[in-house]
Amino acid sequence: MKKVLIVTYYWPPAGGPGVQRWLKFVKYLKEFGIEPIVFIPKDPDYPMLDESFLKEVPKDITILKGRIFEPYFLAKIFSKKGATKISSGIIADEEKQSILQKLMLYIRGNFFIPDARKFWVKPSVSYLSKYLSENNIDAVITTGPPHSVHLIGLKLKQKYDIKWFADFRDPWTQIGYHEKLKLSERSRKKHLKFENVVLNTADRIIVTSYTTKNEFSKITKKPISIITNGYDGKLNDTLKALDEHFTISHIGSLLSGRNPINLWKVLEELIMEDKDFAKNFKLKLIGTVSEEVINSIKNFKLDNNLEILGYVPHKEAINIQKRASVLLLIEIDSIDTRGIIPGKLFEYMMAKRPILAIGPEQWDVIRLLENTNAGQFFNYKEGKKLKEYILKLYQLYKQNKLTSHSYNIEQYSRRSLTAKLVKLLNK
Repeated sequence: MKKVLIVTYYWPPAGGPGVQRWLKFVKYLKEFGIEPIVFIPKDPDYPMLDESFLKEVPKDITILKGRIFEPYFLAKIFSKKGATKISSGIIADEEKQSILQKLMLYIRGNFFIPDARKFWVKPSVSYLSKYLSENNIDAVITTGPPHSVHLIGLKLKQKYDIKWFADFRDPWTQIGYHEKLKLSERSRKKHLKFENVVLNTADRIIVTSYTTKNEFSKITKKPISIITNGYDGKLNDTLKALDEHFTISHIGSLLSGRNPINLWKVLEELIMEDKDFAKNFKLKLIGTVSEEVINSIKNFKLDNNLEILGYVPHKEAINIQKRASVLLLIEIDSIDTRGIIPGKLFEYMMAKRPILAIGPEQWDVIRLLENTNAGQFFNYKEGKKLKEYILKLYQLYKQNKLTSHSYNIEQYSRRSLTAKLVKLLNK
């Protein structure tokens, strides 16, 4: 059986989407003749926790832990004074940033390159060098962000010339918030240099979107494979146990950049025009919601129809998705976000509920929705067509016929995606 060393920062009990990709790959790898050895930080400072993921870690795998120093105690001190949550990518627009936030962004972008987990690189290389010299490992896989993890793979590759796969769940210098880090010219060049060396040294690059592949293809001639995120579980093919109300549910962070004003406006119009709709409609938000978004919703007089649940365990989020009338998917309206395919899209597909997606033009998600018939896309400026679509779904809800006529969803199951990964490992 081949042995693969997987280096990842995010691992249970970490919460959020970053932990799920490799937790699910590890779950199925042994079925395909690959033994995973997972290297993770010891006592990390995760931004959010979800203890339920601990139950999904296979009992029969080797997990190695390396000590990590994280300077987030400084961020915690500043956060009490309203500093930006940089580690989560929650960065306010320039004009809304306080002096303290601007200082934090400058420090983050120029002193912690490529990111604040950079101090994990040197001790990890030392620890894993000893492990590789004493054990037969067929390949090393690093997954980022944080992209410091890829520097661990780079140094191991240079030292041992082992097969190295670099997995990018998000872009590096092309990610939306990168330009907000107040980089000096020297720091910008250093980020680009690290990115270039990693992309041109790894034996294969794995990405999660078409846009990221196109962008990386301009930097490297190394083979680049797309393996999207996916869902893990059985497809929901029943209309039973749906919410009593006509519920439009959004799962995940809804930050200031993701504020679909036209949607709130359309919903206000429907409530004003149709008393029946006003009585039956519910907007349910699960996860972190910014004050700006909440204020926008209130300005459009949707208070009485709004329910905010905050962060819930992953299993509960799955159940909420399956009971929703419509699932709402929102991405920032920017060229930089065209290559972002949220992991929750695939869990939305698994729920077999109609998806209402709002995001940038030429968004990679559009192709996936068209290939699966899983939902409908609208840009931020559309109003009339958006209103017609919601009314159509509402009429089907009243007739108890609101369902998703999607197909080709099985290709995005975690097991199918693991099979795709194993083909690359066996080449």
